[in-house]
Amino acid sequence: MAAIRANEEFCIGCRLCEVACMAQHSACKDLVKALRPGRPRPLPGTVVEWEGHRSVSISCRHCEDAPCVTACLTGAMHHREDGRVEVDREQCVGCWTCVLVCPYGAIRRGEDGHVASKCDFCPGRERPACVEACPNRALTLEVEA
Repeated sequence: MAAIRANEEFCIGCRLCEVACMAQHSACKDLVKALRPGRPRPLPGTVVEWEGHRSVSISCRHCEDAPCVTACLTGAMHHREDGRVEVDREQCVGCWTCVLVCPYGAIRRGEDGHVASKCDFCPGRERPACVEACPNRALTLEVEA
């Protein structure tokens, strides 16, 4: 299983991880077009949080024993065959139990306000967009053998 790891010692709070994630999950997949005013912006699957002068990117850890999967009332939050945790948008009823139990604070209300939103590990890409965009290598992709 692969995981995105955040190192707060290297994070400079530039938020490029958020921007890259929004562009990757936009309809056009183009950074400039995705962030133009008037276009609906997808929520990033990662969010930079600050405490004093320190910052760190918070995203889903795709836990093996995921509390969100256990707590999900409808089964919308589930493990894929490769171990990643994903949200079935059709099954999610917006009860927000997953938000309450996530120990990392990595799950949020979706852009429509009715479906849970979190990191989906950028399906179809070799490396998630946030990892590639991080200029200080504060985000790394770790693959367990």
